[in-house]
Amino acid sequence: MNQQQLPWWRGAVIYQIYPRSFYDANQDGIGDLPGITQQLPYVAALGVDAIWLSPFFKSPMKDFGYDVSDYCDVDPLFGSLDNFKQLVMTAHDLGLKVMIDQVLSHTSDEHAWFEESRVNRDNPKADWYVWADPKPDGTPPNNWLSIFGGCAWQWESRRQQYYLHNFLVSQPDLNFHNPDVVTHLLDTVKFWLDLGVDGFRLDTVNFYTHDRQLRDNPPLSSGDSKSLGVPGANPYSMQKHKYDISQPENIGFLEQLRVLLDQYEDITTVGEIGDDDPLALMAQYTSGNDKLHMAYTFDLLNVHRSPAYLASVIENIESAIGDGWACWALSNHDVVRCVSRWGSEESDPCAYGKVLLALLTSLRGSVCLYQGEELGLPEADIPFDKIQDPYGIPFWPEYKGRDGCRTPMPWIASEQNAGFSQAEPWLPVDRRHSALAVNTQESDTNSMLAHYRGYLRWRKQFPALVSGDLTDLASTLQGLRFVRSDANQRVLVVFNLTDSSMTMSLPAGNWQALEGHGFTFEIENGSVTLPPYQAAFATESNG
Repeated sequence: MNQQQLPWWRGAVIYQIYPRSFYDANQDGIGDLPGITQQLPYVAALGVDAIWLSPFFKSPMKDFGYDVSDYCDVDPLFGSLDNFKQLVMTAHDLGLKVMIDQVLSHTSDEHAWFEESRVNRDNPKADWYVWADPKPDGTPPNNWLSIFGGCAWQWESRRQQYYLHNFLVSQPDLNFHNPDVVTHLLDTVKFWLDLGVDGFRLDTVNFYTHDRQLRDNPPLSSGDSKSLGVPGANPYSMQKHKYDISQPENIGFLEQLRVLLDQYEDITTVGEIGDDDPLALMAQYTSGNDKLHMAYTFDLLNVHRSPAYLASVIENIESAIGDGWACWALSNHDVVRCVSRWGSEESDPCAYGKVLLALLTSLRGSVCLYQGEELGLPEADIPFDKIQDPYGIPFWPEYKGRDGCRTPMPWIASEQNAGFSQAEPWLPVDRRHSALAVNTQESDTNSMLAHYRGYLRWRKQFPALVSGDLTDLASTLQGLRFVRSDANQRVLVVFNLTDSSMTMSLPAGNWQALEGHGFTFEIENGSVTLPPYQAAFATESNG
């Protein structure tokens, strides 16, 4: 398959938008769909290929949209279905694909399905959620825990049973062992396909099915890895999640979903995987061209940042994924922003952010960028009395929740709330963010924003960087290098991830330096020298 025949998503750069915090068009303090539509020219100017919208469905907003009460409607906070249709039309006119979040593993407890299911044990939807009898002593059926803290089972007095919730008590888990549930969920996916969406980000994609026998999870032993992306203060990290998630039956649902998606042209999916062995699951879920198109894990969304660690992640996924395809991200709506999470007191946030972009977009796979990443926004400091996240409140202060990465986008430095809204926003604007506002960076040719725009367009000139193979991986204490190649070209990439100069040997070849990417380096006598926080790009013809 040559470059022209590759599907659009393979090697694509996808820009994630958190609707509550992007732009407030109706000035009520909460971002909305018309606000996104208004700012789509800005997104297109970045040089990205697609947008991914976090949930905007009807919801009581106890988990800010990830608790869906109607899969086929827009919450009035964000606008209307007509607003969504206009957004899709505008995006397509600008050359942007549109992906939306699908939260299929659970609903809100205010969803009509659950309101019927919880009434008694013999109604038409009695088996649509995961219900279980108590143990003889009245305690929950097993030891499963909620990611948001505490027991994963909640008592329902009307049924005299417990229901499962992997997240908030108000987010009951659907029963994917019931074929009626699967049918109705696929119908909701079809609803959005018919409205013209180009793909889906699938929330907690390995959480769909559970062990029918409800067996206890074993404890996490000292030799077990922990890759679920939960903070250490959370007891969820003390179990090996053998039975509550990642069950074999999950594959069957993904295959059914793919059959539906393949009835439409140019559709893609990217699944979020949190698991004890995430890379193996990523490979399993994306192999064979009959399940997910792409998947990502938390391996680059945690605190580990050394070149040796990065090399191990790359090596492990390359050896495991086969014909599957990864999607990489350094930031999203659930984790501390990368320049704060991986940066240090001695690092230059702007220079560090630029080299991290080069690293991310040079890996074999597709890429998700999170809104504000292109501005180099640090994690916002939210005082406890302003915290909104239900995940952060019970674990404070060891874990402050996800609000620090969800604050409003700064558009105009001099305006109230940095131009996001004239009303008080749902989360405060960090004063440091105002100084990094879009209008300020657009007038500075050395800004992070200017670099993103130039670099992402430069990258598209090199098919090997977009979709080629990855070989010749090596790391040192300071940096990392590998080669991306296709039938026509080899592209060498080297990254200095530290605040001091670095020299690294090159793989054999007649390497010629590439220009136009915005980085500084020097190749001489089989090695490359890079100043602090720089990347090197060189090419060698395969002809």
